[in-house]
Amino acid sequence: MKKIKAIIFDAYGTLFDVNSAAEKCKDKIGTKWEGFANYWRTTQLEYTWLRSLMNRHKDFWQITEDSLDKSMKAFEIEVSMKDELLNLYKVLSPFKEVPEVLKTLKEKNYNLGILSNGTPALLNELIESNNLKNIFDDVFSIEEVGIYKPNSKVYDIPIKKYNIQKSEVAFLSANTWDVSGGGNYGYNSIWVNRNNNIFDNLDYKPKNEIKNLKQLLDIV
Repeated sequence: MKKIKAIIFDAYGTLFDVNSAAEKCKDKIGTKWEGFANYWRTTQLEYTWLRSLMNRHKDFWQITEDSLDKSMKAFEIEVSMKDELLNLYKVLSPFKEVPEVLKTLKEKNYNLGILSNGTPALLNELIESNNLKNIFDDVFSIEEVGIYKPNSKVYDIPIKKYNIQKSEVAFLSANTWDVSGGGNYGYNSIWVNRNNNIFDNLDYKPKNEIKNLKQLLDIV
């Protein structure tokens, strides 16, 4: 992949494991913890899209709490666990290869950034809690434009900051709708397909699909 000046990562599901909060409580939640975690994540994303369409913006932390409330009711999880789950969501674990790969990319002098639905406070806490503070040049939040991915205003943010061409950005996400959003916008989108999923039919097919971030080092 030539002429790449910036490598931009989605955060949730790409760098950080969104299921790790529920997994850390699996002894209390029981065998339904994974189904609950997936339901929470799906509801969270649905709320971002619906609020964007309705023009009724709430920040990502508020949406995370709202979607947790629904998910706990759906899976009959004790209300007393809410604060614990929310606190764990603030310090999600990275996927195991992430720290090493990011440090290697940093040594290659790429502009490294995060482009996420998360609020600046949430993203900074994730970065600090996982000892990644000196890795990223920029942490971009959708709060700058007040609408969620995959709206093109979000993908505009790094382009305006770096004053570069869309084709000079490598954008990585584990979320197929996000890969399509970035790709249709003009990024070189790379799909991080950790779980052998099927790609969505959204008018974009990525040229590169990887199983984990280690494989990114063979592309850039």
